[in-house]
Parts: sequence; C-alpha cells; structure tokens
Amino acid sequence: MTDLERESLPDMPFHTIVEQMVAGIYVIQDDRFAYCNATWAGIIGYTVQEAIGMSLAQVVPADFLEVVRSRIRARLSGDPPSMHFITRGLHRNGQVRLIEVHGSRILYRGHPAVMGVGVDVTERVHNEEELKRSREQLQALAAYTANKLEEQRLAMARDIHDVLGGMLTSIKMDATRIQRRAENPELQSLTQGLIALTQQTIDTVKQISEALRPSALDHLDLSVALANELHAFTRRSGVQHVLDTDAKTLRLLPRHTTAVYRIFQEGLTNVSRHSKARNVGVTLRVEDLQLRLELHDDGCGFDPAAPGGSALGLLSMRERAREIGGELQIRSAPGQGTRLSLRAPLH
Repeated sequence: MTDLERESLPDMPFHTIVEQMVAGIYVIQDDRFAYCNATWAGIIGYTVQEAIGMSLAQVVPADFLEVVRSRIRARLSGDPPSMHFITRGLHRNGQVRLIEVHGSRILYRGHPAVMGVGVDVTERVHNEEELKRSREQLQALAAYTANKLEEQRLAMARDIHDVLGGMLTSIKMDATRIQRRAENPELQSLTQGLIALTQQTIDTVKQISEALRPSALDHLDLSVALANELHAFTRRSGVQHVLDTDAKTLRLLPRHTTAVYRIFQEGLTNVSRHSKARNVGVTLRVEDLQLRLELHDDGCGFDPAAPGGSALGLLSMRERAREIGGELQIRSAPGQGTRLSLRAPLH
C-alpha cells in the first residue's frame, strides 16, 4: 500500500467499504429489507435496488417464514440480542439457498431493526451432507462385511471341526483296526506312523477351527475365551499376562460377544507386532450395566495423533465398538506403553 493510499483510507466512506465486502450485509426493519449491499442482493438473485423494500415473504420459503420472523422478534426484544445460525433463503429462480447469518439488534434511522451478515453456504452444507452420507454408507458396509466374515468363519470352523475332524477320526480308527490285525512288523510300523500322523492332523484341525471361531464364545462365556486367547498369546510371543475379572459368568448377545472378543484379539495382535512389551494386563468388569474391558502393556507406546495413528487395525476396533453402541479409547505416548479401554452396554 502506498503512502497516498494510507492517507486516503480514513476518508473512504463507510458504505463503500460495506459494498465491497464479500459477505452479504442487510438490515431488516418492519418485516422488510431496509438496506442491503450488492453481495446480499446477489445471494438471493436481485440487484440492490430490487432487494431494498422487499418483504421477508418474498425471500424466505413459506414453510420457514415463521421461524425467521420469530428469530427476528427474539433479537428485537433482546433475548438474545444476537444470533448465529443457518437459515433458508429463496432465490429469484425458485431455488432454496442455505445462508449462514449472524444478526444483531440495532437502531436504524431511529427505529429498532436487525442487522445481519450473511454468507451463502449451500454448496458447503450439501458437501458436508454428502460426506456424512458417504461415511454412514462406509460404516454400514464395514459392519456388513464384518458380520459376513464372522458368519463365514463360524461356518468354516464347524465344517472343519465336524466334517474334516470326523473324517480324520474315522481314518485313525480304521488304521488302528489294521494295526491290530496286522501280523507283519513292517505293516504294524507303517500303521503306527499313520496313526500318529492322523492324530497330529486332528490336533491341527482343532487349532485351525479354534483360530477361526473359539468354541468358548458359543459354549462357555467371554471370560473363558479371553483367558484361552491370553494363554495362547503368551505361548506364541513370550509376553507374560495377567487377567483380572469378576465377570466369570458373563454371557452377552452373540454379536456383542464376538465384537468384544475381536477387539481384544486385535489389541493383542498390536501388542505382539508393535509394542515390544514384556507384560500385558487385561481387566474385565461389569459396572452400572456396562461391560468394561481394558488392555494395557508396558511397551514402547506411540503417539496416537501422529501419521499412521489411524491404522486399519485401530479403525476396525473403533468400528466394532460403535456397532454395539460402545466407546473405544486408546491412550498412549512414546515410552509409556498403551492402554486400550472399551465400554459397551450389556444389552
């Protein structure tokens, strides 16, 4: 800005500044627009000359007119003297525009009036609504996918355990009968090896079936399933564990049980992959008709706000918690371990 511009700025007429603003300025008095700048007139599709003197009924949809009038009356009465909200305006072409306004009570030419600043936010609001719909659709898709995956796991676990396990058991029984009748030492040795291999296969089938869908989830209760998973986790990783629970007879809805167990399982997976922990503690409680599950480790921790803090595993856990009406919190810091807390209603 030049010295000449600085010197002339204080003398610039106030209405010139208002007319150059990118926000719409208006004054409503006696249910009509007593003043507006070009930006406000453009928002509703008119020139300034056309807009001044127009009634509210001409620029507000009929089904929203009383709402606008009540808000104006509230500001004129001073309760409250100022408001900030999104209103609906009627464009000259008949389209409804969404306008964010901030209006306040003033005296205009000696009489009470409402002066406001308005910005057309139609596109922004529509984009936000579309983003919200997309997010809801993604959440529904994630829930559908998770449920279908659990159904497939359950079906596969049953088929592996019942069908394949039954076939292997029959093979073992036949091999045992052959061994008993065989007189040839070589044949006895071969059948003995076949029996041992079949038993190893049966044990492997059981492990695969349990990995797909722990039988404790369906036949016992959640605390037993967590205890079994913790013992297996310690055998695999060497990380020591402590389970503290007073909910040994806790039975939840099958969908809730599965969600809690998968969140817990994913938490253990993160401990083994990333934390470098030596110990992990798990607490399972029932408080005020809510299930509380906490998992904490003494590992390296991480910064949840850092890039990568919203990894797919964490997003999956949060989505499972949301699906059952629960809330998942993850607290961590570098060098201070990680604490995962889940709260969910029992019913």
